[in-house]
Amino acid sequence: MTFRFDRDTRRRWFDVAMSAAALACVGIAILPLGSILFEASVRGAAAITPSFLTLPAGSGGIANSIQGTLVLIGLTGLVALPVGMLTGIYLAEFGRNRIGGAVRFFVDVMTQIPSIVVGIFAYSFVLELGVAGIVSRRLVFSTITAVIALSTIMIPFVARTSEEALRLVTTSTREAALALGIPRYKVILRVVLPSCASALVTGGLLGIARVGGETAPLIMTAFASPDFFTGLDQPIDALPLRVFRFAISPSLADNRAAWGASLILVVMMLGISIASRAVIRLRSVKR
Repeated sequence: MTFRFDRDTRRRWFDVAMSAAALACVGIAILPLGSILFEASVRGAAAITPSFLTLPAGSGGIANSIQGTLVLIGLTGLVALPVGMLTGIYLAEFGRNRIGGAVRFFVDVMTQIPSIVVGIFAYSFVLELGVAGIVSRRLVFSTITAVIALSTIMIPFVARTSEEALRLVTTSTREAALALGIPRYKVILRVVLPSCASALVTGGLLGIARVGGETAPLIMTAFASPDFFTGLDQPIDALPLRVFRFAISPSLADNRAAWGASLILVVMMLGISIASRAVIRLRSVKR
């Protein structure tokens, strides 16, 4: 019995080999994520109790940290998402010139800046304004300064992901709409943006996940208040910052609490992602 390795047979074997290699790469990529989720679930579940979720940090809980994380994500999203998406629209639709190239270059540079440097920038910026008497010095460690730091991180990230999402829409789609006499701004609003809405949402969620887990800028700006949110000009707590404080504590109970807070943070980010995806899918079904 002989085997004939003709061209079609070699192509099929090559396709099988590449499919197996791609599947193996996916498994390798998922393995670290799965191990992190498993470790956080096993170690964090034991620390989660009703009092842990309802008491503030001053009483051994993380309720104020959860509240602070939601406040920071909400305020940062209000600032960064519109600015980042508008920047992405400009780069994708109008940025084929020197100005667009310069903006794209600076956006790329901003995405590579370490977050601790952004925290120092926000701290120094507000401190200089306070010394000059332009703003109150209490804003140095406050919710506003934390939002400035997180927005500085999130805006370039959302701008790049939005630009890439808009480039997924083919040029022929734009030209077809323009050929009907539709103004360009309506083409962008009614044709381009709905065509890549899912990719835009994905980019926004990635930006939220990025700032939702940041710790270094909050060390320099938020100051980890042990109480609930009291105002934009007051210090605020957040889950990443609380995890850091629990983790460096010499107490074993605090170390266990760090795993519990980590699990809650992961569940929050996962919940935001699932909820957003569900909303997008429901809108697409209705259409």
